[in-house]
Amino acid sequence: MVSILLSVTFACGLLIAVAHVLNQGFIAPVYDVVANLAAFASAMAASILLGHVLPATFSAVAIGCWLVLARRTILARRGQPAES
Repeated sequence: MVSILLSVTFACGLLIAVAHVLNQGFIAPVYDVVANLAAFASAMAASILLGHVLPATFSAVAIGCWLVLARRTILARRGQPAES
């Protein structure tokens, strides 16, 4: 199970890197938000399974950041200003 989760993490990272290269006007598109959420959720799950508390905590904080960014992305797509 850990191998699958880590594979998903690195595959999402590769997808994100390629998407950034292709998308020169990068402003957190939906696919980037979704891929990062999947990557960090997989990393957090793998870290928990391995008993690594600090990496799991870092991943959880990253998930929180990406959820905030997801909200901003949704608001931007709707044409509404994001609140701080």
